[in-house]
Amino acid sequence: MSITVRFCGAARTVTGSSYLFQTATGRFLVDCGLFQGQKTLKELNYGAFPFRPADIDAVLLTHAHIDHSGLLPKLVRAGFEGPILATRGTIDLCSYMLPDAGSIQESEVTQLNRRNASRGRKEVQPIYTQADAIASLQSFRAVEYERWTDVIPGVRARYWNAGHLLGSASIELEIAEQGAPRPMRVLLSGDVGPEAKLLQPDPEAPADFDYVISESTYGDRLREATTPALRRKHLAAEVRDAATAGGALLIPAFAVERTQELIVDLVDLMEHGEIPTAPIFLDSPLAIRATEVFRRHAESLDPTVDAARLLNSPHLKFTETADESKAIMRLSGFHIIIAASGMCDAGRIRHHLKRWLWNERATVLLAGFQANGTLGRFLQNGTKAVRIQGEEIKVAARIRMIDEYSGHADAAGIAGWIAARRPIARGLFLVHGEEAAIAGLAERVAERIVPAARVYQPLLDDIYELAAPEPRVLDVDHRRRLAPEAVTRLDWHNEMSELVLDINDRVGAAADDRARGVIIRRLRRALEEKA
Repeated sequence: MSITVRFCGAARTVTGSSYLFQTATGRFLVDCGLFQGQKTLKELNYGAFPFRPADIDAVLLTHAHIDHSGLLPKLVRAGFEGPILATRGTIDLCSYMLPDAGSIQESEVTQLNRRNASRGRKEVQPIYTQADAIASLQSFRAVEYERWTDVIPGVRARYWNAGHLLGSASIELEIAEQGAPRPMRVLLSGDVGPEAKLLQPDPEAPADFDYVISESTYGDRLREATTPALRRKHLAAEVRDAATAGGALLIPAFAVERTQELIVDLVDLMEHGEIPTAPIFLDSPLAIRATEVFRRHAESLDPTVDAARLLNSPHLKFTETADESKAIMRLSGFHIIIAASGMCDAGRIRHHLKRWLWNERATVLLAGFQANGTLGRFLQNGTKAVRIQGEEIKVAARIRMIDEYSGHADAAGIAGWIAARRPIARGLFLVHGEEAAIAGLAERVAERIVPAARVYQPLLDDIYELAAPEPRVLDVDHRRRLAPEAVTRLDWHNEMSELVLDINDRVGAAADDRARGVIIRRLRRALEEKA
C-alpha cells in the first residue's frame, strides 16, 4: 500500500506550510498556509493548488498563523468540503485572523488596481475576500489536546501543545500500513516554541516515530539563555535608547501573541519606572481583537502573569480606524507604535515606516523572524534605502533587533525537541526554514541524534513514498511550480528595486550635471545592447 507526502509549501522557506498526505483510503492536508516574502513566492498564492481541493477529505491545522492557515478560505472556495480540525484556541484566533487577511487582500488589491489603471495594466483579483474567509469558518471542527480523533479511514490524529502560540499544536498521526504489525507513526512539529515563553507552556509530544517532519526556522542560530527578567532588561535598554533619540519607537509585531507579550512587558516596565512613561499605540484592529481572545483563554496562559490587567493599562491606546491611525503620524516626540505586519510586508506598519524611516531620531525594533525578500529582512540586513508603495525612502532611523520574544525554539532547542522524539526509525524531514537554517540543523542532528542518511531536506513539491523501508522521492520529473533556486534566492523584483535605488544613489552622488549625464548615457547604452 502506498502512503505518500507532498511538500506543497515551507520547503526551503519559512512560509506556505502545507503537506499533502495520500493513503489508500483518501487524502488530507496538514496546514494550508499563505506564502510570504519575495513576489515570486507570493505569486503562488494566486495560482492553482498542486492538487484538486475537492479531492481533499480533511485538513489538520497546527495553529492560526497566516503562513499555516492563510489559504484555507481559498481552499474552501475552490471546492474543499471536508472538516478543518483545529484546537479551540486556534479556531477562535482564525475567526478574526482569516477575515482580517481577506480584508487586507481586498484593500491592497484595490490600491494596486488604481496604480495599474494609471499604467494601463490589467486589474487583478484578491486571493480571496473577507466574505470567503467568513464562509470558510463553517468548516472548522474543534479537537482537544491529547485525545485521538479520526481523520479518514485508517488514519487518526492526536494534538499536542507546541508552546508556540495560543492553540498551537504538534500533530501525531497513526496511519494503517498494510502488512505491518503496527500503524505508521508520523509527527509534524508545527512551530515549536522556546522554553520559558512568556504566555505559553513548554512544548510537549510523545516519542517513538517512523517519521518526524520538523520545523527549522532558527536551525542555524543559537540564542543566549534568557529568563523573563533578562528579556525585560534587554527591552528596557532598547526603549530607553529610543526615548533618548526623541522620535518614535516603531515595533513591527505579529498581531497575535507577540504583540500581547510586548505590551505586557512594556506596561510592566513603565509601572516599575524602568522606562520612561509614554503612550503605547496598538495600531492593529486584528491585535485588538486577538487580545480579547487571549482574555477568554486566560486559564491556558501563564498564571503568574496578570495579562488581563496589563492589557487594560491606561498607557495603552487602541487605534482601530484608519483616521485614528493617521492621527498618530502627527506626533513628533517619543512614543511607541506597535503595528503589523511583523515582517513589514503589509499592514499599517508600512505607513509608519514611510513616515519615520528617514528620520535619525526614530528607532525600528524588529522583534521576530524576518523572511527572505521581506522589507523587514532588508532593514535587518542594513539596507540604506527602501521602496515603500513605489516611493524611495532613505533609512536613517536606528534599526535594532530583539530576539527574546521569538515564538520559535533556537537550534539547540529544536535539536533537543527532535532528540526527545527518538527513536525515529525511518526518517527526519526538515522543513519551514531557509537553506542555511535547514543545513545548520541537519549538521547539528546528523549522527548525534539521527543517522545522517535518514535526514531529508525536501524541495517544494517533492513527493516522498513513506511506505517503503526508506523514503524515496517519486516522480522526480513532475512539473514543479517553481524551480528550487527561485524559492531560495531573491527574485528579479527584489533585484530591480535594488538596481533602481543604486541608480538613484549613483546619479545623486555625481559631481555635477555633466557627470550625471554620462551615467545616464551609459545606462541607456547598456539597455540598448543585445543580450
